Amino acid sequence: MSEAKEMQDDEREALISIYEGDSAFKQVNSETYQYKYGEEGNKSFLLEICWTENYPNELPSFNLETFYNRNLSRSAKDSIASILNEEAQQWIGCGMTYTLFECLKDKLDELLTDENCNAGDGQQMIIGTTNARVEAEQSNSDSDEEGVANEGKDGKRDAKREHLTKAQKRKQWDRVDSKGNRQRGWNWVDIIKHLSQTGGKPE
Repeated sequence: MSEAKEMQDDEREALISIYEGDSAFKQVNSETYQYKYGEEGNKSFLLEICWTENYPNELPSFNLETFYNRNLSRSAKDSIASILNEEAQQWIGCGMTYTLFECLKDKLDELLTDENCNAGDGQQMIIGTTNARVEAEQSNSDSDEEGVANEGKDGKRDAKREHLTKAQKRKQWDRVDSKGNRQRGWNWVDIIKHLSQTGGKPE
């Protein structure tokens, strides 16, 4: 076995031992390791370090192009790669994966800024909110039209219903099925609740 392979075996054991129980760490295979920084679903990114055949006598490769990092800006990826390369140069010939993972932790606040992370999420959120608002307005409009159409079926319009708000009309239509019939038991009285409010017959 070559010296590089022996050093890799030693480092592999050390990494698994150090990060045991750390959910942010993942061993993809015997030469590839990942570490997740920040809070998932918020500002975060994933660093993947891949050992070459001659590692640690040469630099490992750094992968920031995973799907998890889809919202990480190019400038942030360049900054991370620059930090890693500068740090790694000092450790050639030594196991450096742990050191590289840890060196980014001190710079998280600087790397996980609003400009660098979640640009895509923010855009999706705005689009989603807009779509939801449009759908809600369409729903209100549809409910309003349905209410008018149903009220006019027999040629008579109830004057009181004419002044119902959209919210009141929606509430009314929530109580009926697709045929316009009310659900069975809609006007039943809760006996227990009724008695607790009025009291039973005196004995």
